[in-house]
Amino acid sequence: MSARSSIATHFTAIGADGAMRTADRDVAVEHPVAIEFNGLGYAVMMATPVDMVDFAYGFAASERLIGGRGDILDVAAHEVDGGTILRVQLVEARAELVVERVRHRVSESSCGLCGIENLEQALRPLPRVTAKAPSHEAVFAALASLPGHQPLSQATGAVHGAALCSADGAIRLVREDVGRHNAFDKLNGAMLRAGLGWDGGFALLTARCSYELVEKAVLAGAPALVTISAPTSLALERARAAGLCLIGLARPDSYLLAE
Repeated sequence: MSARSSIATHFTAIGADGAMRTADRDVAVEHPVAIEFNGLGYAVMMATPVDMVDFAYGFAASERLIGGRGDILDVAAHEVDGGTILRVQLVEARAELVVERVRHRVSESSCGLCGIENLEQALRPLPRVTAKAPSHEAVFAALASLPGHQPLSQATGAVHGAALCSADGAIRLVREDVGRHNAFDKLNGAMLRAGLGWDGGFALLTARCSYELVEKAVLAGAPALVTISAPTSLALERARAAGLCLIGLARPDSYLLAE
């Protein structure tokens, strides 16, 4: 399969009265993406195979494998039977981080995250960010305009969006994916490649607020994270520890600002 975001599919639509009709609609593509760094297999993600270069940069940054865009020398996406192989070449100074991480994962594979050392590794300290709460006008403006910047979501109804919003709520950049984490990695990667900053703006995600998304926001330097669903307890803890402004249950008429 060539890289594409959706495929046309036939369905049978059944109404409340039992009436049936043929329905054709687009379905979001979801398939395995194997990520390699300097020839070492690192992870396999279920993702929508578009904006793969952005994904590579954002994923590497959220995994703390790179400190800036200059640490990546090359990215190549190869379509193969059953999925995509994403090959990333890091500068030599960063290659050892990959080796250490892969070695650590192999050593813990028999029992998963067990023991205090692994728990500490899972919840590594986050850098501090300078929180800046967006105005309520900006939040509602971004929420209102986001659907118009999500063509794949409009076509399929099955993907998440991650948006870079300006201080006044204007949508500057959006990336989409079947996975909420992937969408945010793609956005962060696109920003990193283009040299874009938050400039007093905020991130808006069409997802529940898990701790992983908080960590991605902090590592990307976002001053505020807005999500359309509620945060988890760990997301709140991690946001408070890092100084991130966190807004959840953002709906057209209200939202919750975390204390």
